[in-house]
Amino acid sequence: MSEPRSTDTVSGLLAEIADVGRDRQRGGYSRPVFSSAERDLGVWFTAHAERRDLDVHTDLNGILWATMGDASAGNVVVTGSHLDSVPGGGAFDGPLGVCSALVAVDQLRARGVTPGRPLAIAVFPEEEGSRFGVACLGSRLLAGAIDPDRARGLVDENGASFAEVAAASGLDPRFIGHDDGTLASIATFLELHVEQGRGLIDRAQPVGIARSILGHGRWRISVTGQGNHAGTTLMADRRDPMVAAARIVVAVRAAALAHPQSRATVGRLTPVPGGTNVIASSVDLWLDVRHPDDETTAAVVRRITTDANRIVAEEGCAVHILEESVSGTVQFPTGLRDRLLGILPGSPLLDTGAGHDAGVLSSRIETAMLFVRNPTGVSHSPEEHVEQDDAEAGATALADALQWLLTRA
Repeated sequence: MSEPRSTDTVSGLLAEIADVGRDRQRGGYSRPVFSSAERDLGVWFTAHAERRDLDVHTDLNGILWATMGDASAGNVVVTGSHLDSVPGGGAFDGPLGVCSALVAVDQLRARGVTPGRPLAIAVFPEEEGSRFGVACLGSRLLAGAIDPDRARGLVDENGASFAEVAAASGLDPRFIGHDDGTLASIATFLELHVEQGRGLIDRAQPVGIARSILGHGRWRISVTGQGNHAGTTLMADRRDPMVAAARIVVAVRAAALAHPQSRATVGRLTPVPGGTNVIASSVDLWLDVRHPDDETTAAVVRRITTDANRIVAEEGCAVHILEESVSGTVQFPTGLRDRLLGILPGSPLLDTGAGHDAGVLSSRIETAMLFVRNPTGVSHSPEEHVEQDDAEAGATALADALQWLLTRA
């Protein structure tokens, strides 16, 4: 490796992008895929990768790659994360992993590590699914976990399709889809991420190792009724989908509470036409359900479906439930996990309820994850936080793990 060209810190890199995609209305950051904020972050990442003499390219699925060494030779060790966000999200979900990867490269060079295989940093698009509704869309396309025709037909809240928006952003949607060549070239993907919970703060540790990712899925619940005038329509004459939707939200909570360890959330609700003095004609709700046991996840959704059908019948409405994405529970491979425990002694094993690209890719390649302590325990919110010392400790842990992966026989 050449001499290091940077003395960057994780906190310093995060500070460089602190004003990109700030959401003045919600607080935090809104950086949806193909937005100006996400594009600006891509330009920022490319500049830093090129400073480190990494070869940068965007593949046919919109994944941004920065590679050290000859990736065509195979056995590539990959790290990285994502730069998009949920609406009003925190500063660390995604960017922490990308910044830590850049700093880890610096540390490996400073140590004089001679890698026996190529190293790549990957930046995955639409990890949050905040624009087109399917989480980890870039890694799903890469792994063949979503049909390309379905992906091309996904639409955002303005009715624009993924194919249309991708084409306008310079990505040819005709060629998206599984990439067996790239997958075959990867030896391991190690993702670092801010912890989205309290496992590390309760154990007084800065870095943890993922044991599993809870199974989870997303469903769109569309309730239709009769739009009408708010002042001229008697209550007894209404077929109000907003009332039905509200009752469904309460039923979602009841279904989750009936199954220990399950999580069920309606975090987004859109009425049409959305006027203050208008009875809505339809309401769309987006449902997120998670549980360690995939059969229990399915049971929760079945109960919600049954309750939703009963509720709309009572309110004179109709309902249609569409599955948008489902991922089973992921158990990370014990061999790599145990080796990471040896490299990072004292790091606790953690189960997470949040989905990640490493989880999607685990069905095709060897994957693992590191988590960095979040003292608030809050994520997908402006309250998400990482202390500077913990951020740097995370990058060092990542460099330690990458050093072993790059030099193992």
